[in-house]
Amino acid sequence: MIKRYFNFEELQTDFKTEVIGGTTTFITMAYIIIVNPKILEAAGMPFGGSMVATILTAFFGTLTMGLYAKRPFAIAPYMGENAFVAFTVVKVLGYSWQTALGAIFISGTLFTLLTLTKVRSWIADNIPDPIKISFAVGIGLFLTFIGLNDMGIVSLGVPGAPVKPGDLRNVSSLLGVVSFLTIGILMIKKVKSAIIIGITLVTILGIIFGVVPLPASIVSAPPSINDVFLKLDIAGALTWGFLAVILTVFIADLIDTMGTLLGASYKAGLLDENGNLPDIEKPMLTDALSTVAASLLGTTTAGVFIESAAGIEAGARSGFASVVTALLFLVALFFAPVLTIVPPFAYGSALVVVGLLMMSSVSQIDFSDLPVSIPSFAIITLMSFTYNLGIGMTAGFVLYPITMTVGKRIKEVSTGMWLLFFISILFYIFYPY
Repeated sequence: MIKRYFNFEELQTDFKTEVIGGTTTFITMAYIIIVNPKILEAAGMPFGGSMVATILTAFFGTLTMGLYAKRPFAIAPYMGENAFVAFTVVKVLGYSWQTALGAIFISGTLFTLLTLTKVRSWIADNIPDPIKISFAVGIGLFLTFIGLNDMGIVSLGVPGAPVKPGDLRNVSSLLGVVSFLTIGILMIKKVKSAIIIGITLVTILGIIFGVVPLPASIVSAPPSINDVFLKLDIAGALTWGFLAVILTVFIADLIDTMGTLLGASYKAGLLDENGNLPDIEKPMLTDALSTVAASLLGTTTAGVFIESAAGIEAGARSGFASVVTALLFLVALFFAPVLTIVPPFAYGSALVVVGLLMMSSVSQIDFSDLPVSIPSFAIITLMSFTYNLGIGMTAGFVLYPITMTVGKRIKEVSTGMWLLFFISILFYIFYPY
């Protein structure tokens, strides 16, 4: 019955593969349980309540993705949007975090309406294949950069040289390399659980070498959510002065979700012969409802996580993998001390491997076709070099109509791409630089 519901036979998958894929996705994104509330703490939000809100948002969104949309994508509060709320909206602009949550609720409601009217899916279907491929490649490069930083292979530099090699004398960096080699060797040997084995092995080695602390406890009761639950200020967000914030949140989530969803779907082989994701309204509606739920629970914009690509590379193809991920998030409510000891250098190496595999799609872009390759190149590079998926995607949406017009191929630019062109222009106008 379960196999039939999740279309195991059609997707050529099985229980073991889906469990491995769902677990891999969870392990690579479990850091959000601690990192998201830590960032929001800077905005004055209570850490304990924010952590519970983060977990419940991930559980609700990912479970809905699995049971309703039947896709192997995990949902959680976005990195980037949380920092925007904490450091720009609250710290710089001086608004309260309650008002920021009100803006997120409004944004999620708009997403829901646009999804139900199929406007979002219409826009997604109008994006040409090379741009969709660029999303996958750009996400791969972005994951690689994040992973190398987590491993300590790349670190912040100085003005004029923004990055530099990390200190390979550090045990953590060396263990990161061991994790990368372990995963790589096991994948060459076609071991499906390669990523989980690599992460687990190096986490244990980290404990042995004293660079990963043992958890203070194994089981802990979840903190109270009362300090953040239903604390959003919708009325405060419905002011002219807050319009720019709402627009930024709305456009950033629109672009990030669309790019991540299409990029991951392309790599998973879930797009049809026309390059579209069948029933795309379902994952998009899940994303929209998750953002509404996030604002009510007490956290920031939620959407499809790029770390879902790790589970996909481990074999996840159906919604059952998302159900596994969601249940692990629920378990994390009580086992957070254990589940969050996985160090960045362990899961960072996994992100590098996933980046390697996702970048293989770049061979399908014709770089001799300049009207297409210029926006594709902008997407791929700016996603990583600006450390912002939205910047890279919107750059491509702005450049594509321009280069195609100059190349006398304006008839190939769809109405949807022109709409994305104007939305992206607004994004750059209102973005809080």
